[in-house]
Amino acid sequence: MPAPERIPSRSLTGTELVGLLTEGELTVLGQIRGASNAVLYCTVARDGEEAACVYKPVAGEQPLWDFPDGTLAGREVAAYEISEAMGWGLVPPTVLRDGPYGEGMCQLWIDAVPHDGEDDADGEAGEPPLLALVEDEEPGEGWKAVARAEVGEGRTALLVHADDARLRRLAVLDAVINNGDRKGGHLLPAPDGRLYGIDHGVTFNADDKLRTLLWGWAGEPLTAEAVDVVERLGAELAPGTPLVTRLGELITEAEIEALRGRVAGLRATGRHPEPSGEWPSIPWPPV
Repeated sequence: MPAPERIPSRSLTGTELVGLLTEGELTVLGQIRGASNAVLYCTVARDGEEAACVYKPVAGEQPLWDFPDGTLAGREVAAYEISEAMGWGLVPPTVLRDGPYGEGMCQLWIDAVPHDGEDDADGEAGEPPLLALVEDEEPGEGWKAVARAEVGEGRTALLVHADDARLRRLAVLDAVINNGDRKGGHLLPAPDGRLYGIDHGVTFNADDKLRTLLWGWAGEPLTAEAVDVVERLGAELAPGTPLVTRLGELITEAEIEALRGRVAGLRATGRHPEPSGEWPSIPWPPV
């Protein structure tokens, strides 16, 4: 894809990007294969500005037995709203809008750089790996252990992730939104050094569904920054606030109440959560 198809023609603010995604003309260019639900690669254009985006129509969603209410699209937008309220900008600008196949989620396309240590197609250096399987018993310096994993022929390896401040923020976000599917393929390092998380349709369940590859900090104290963020978020989740009003358009009241409970739990313990043992805590395969 040539660069003009991938990024806006100038540096737009977050508010401007949301406006472009919400009101711009949406043109479908193709379908992204391999997803369990309909995922369409598009451009969105308005007033001479254009950006690439992903459009996931509600009509293309597969029913989930444990998410009988609401939509994947609504939860994806709710995850963006929470990310913005936390002030970390971990989710690309995401809106709910009408499109060629009806209402759906529309999210800014992130032209991610490789995070496997390899150069990209243009020869630019990729990001150091964020996840790895190693044969050592303990993680090396700069890594956090997740779990031992079967790798075939009766062999196991240690699954590790980088001890990266960006990943640690994502781990807190996932705990807040109860992310049931944080895989390595959902981590997008951007050329400017930021790290984004995508695919947040399986979130906000009222039951404990946290399933992630980012368990390396389980049980450890939250950073001082994270403590401040969850304190502020708790206040913004009080009944009648603008954030709660917006969330009420996207997820159920039971999901909002459960969200408050998770934030209150983080505030009370001041620690990263640990696997509950009642739910498979690691998505597999991890990609």
